[in-house]
Amino acid sequence: MSRNLLNSSRYKYSRNFIFKTIRLNSQLVRNTLIDASFGLNEQQRQLQQTALEFAKRELKPFMRKWDEEELFPAETLRKAASIGYAALYTPKECGGAGLSRFDSSLVVESLAQGCMSTAAFLCSHNIISSLIATFANDNQKSKYMSDLCSMKKFGSYCLTEPDAGSDATSLTTVAKKEGDYYILNGTKCFITGGGESEVLVVFVRTGEKGPKGITALIVDGHSEGIAYGENETFIGWRCHPTRTAKFENCKVPISNILVKEGYGFNIAMKTINGARTNIASCSLGGAQRAMEETIEHVTNRKQFNKRIADFQNTQFRLAEMASELVACRLLVRHAASTLDASEAGNDKAPVISIVAAAKMHVTERCFHIANDCMQLFGAYGCRYDCSLQQLLRDLRVHRIVAGTNEMMRLSISRDILPRK
Repeated sequence: MSRNLLNSSRYKYSRNFIFKTIRLNSQLVRNTLIDASFGLNEQQRQLQQTALEFAKRELKPFMRKWDEEELFPAETLRKAASIGYAALYTPKECGGAGLSRFDSSLVVESLAQGCMSTAAFLCSHNIISSLIATFANDNQKSKYMSDLCSMKKFGSYCLTEPDAGSDATSLTTVAKKEGDYYILNGTKCFITGGGESEVLVVFVRTGEKGPKGITALIVDGHSEGIAYGENETFIGWRCHPTRTAKFENCKVPISNILVKEGYGFNIAMKTINGARTNIASCSLGGAQRAMEETIEHVTNRKQFNKRIADFQNTQFRLAEMASELVACRLLVRHAASTLDASEAGNDKAPVISIVAAAKMHVTERCFHIANDCMQLFGAYGCRYDCSLQQLLRDLRVHRIVAGTNEMMRLSISRDILPRK
């Protein structure tokens, strides 16, 4: 591009308009169809607003830098922990915020409007906080909960292996008893926070093939015998490390077992529904931000002597996206409410299929919403200094993590089809 064009008033206007700091501004959509506060009580609105303000102040201004430089914002995460965001649905008696899954999803959605990648790491850490609060014994809780709730120590979930992804029951990382220790050998991959986390929950094989032979252990992330690979370079989720960990004769005290041998797969399955609800909530936040920025763009930018918002094509596309966003939000809130009911003892709630439906539908539709928003931005939306491309990249990851959407379809079909 020539220097004359770079200095032209027309180019400066376009660039300053498109790449100014677009506000995370609920006023823009307040009392409209996509107002995320509809249907909430005053306490829930306050939770939502506090998270939005944190996202605007602590996440949004740095999102691009963290993404481009693959920076892990440890101190920002600890600020989030000081508000309770490291242990949202962990009981208060264990040091957590004690929120319901429904209220937690409101917080996650709001944080994701500031930076989806950072919100996703908080979700991953929350899994560990809640898991240990739920399944650990008193000694284990005393040892780990305070550091997890404050994020003095980060937590990571280690289930996936190079040859055990969707088929988690085929994992081969083995733990053999020797005296007062388990000796771990094997490899875990795609560990969110790998190399940074000091508290790992590692799923290992202690017995027979299949789910009954799987055990969960708490492992010090810096134990002798753990070697981490290079940080994986993904198209999205670049604000936190993702690494492979190789366990080679790694000694773990037998006292670090969660519940008992053979109970690991039960723990994994009881944890996964929350993870899927969190990811769907993150996607909502990303799509909400994409919509807000697009509405502001089409309202102000002009072509052919009229606002882009005045073209019927723009109006129809925004109407479709808004309708999809609201439907997605209702589905996430239904899933979160069902998860609350299930955890309260309502065994009749079809939580697995409802959560799977939310994870599948919401992650896919929110990705398409962001993609359509990018189209309305034109070439500006494809630039690296426009947030939409980062939102789109982060949203794409959500269709794979916490169980691929193909696995979600299997879960749903098993629920609705008659058993043979």
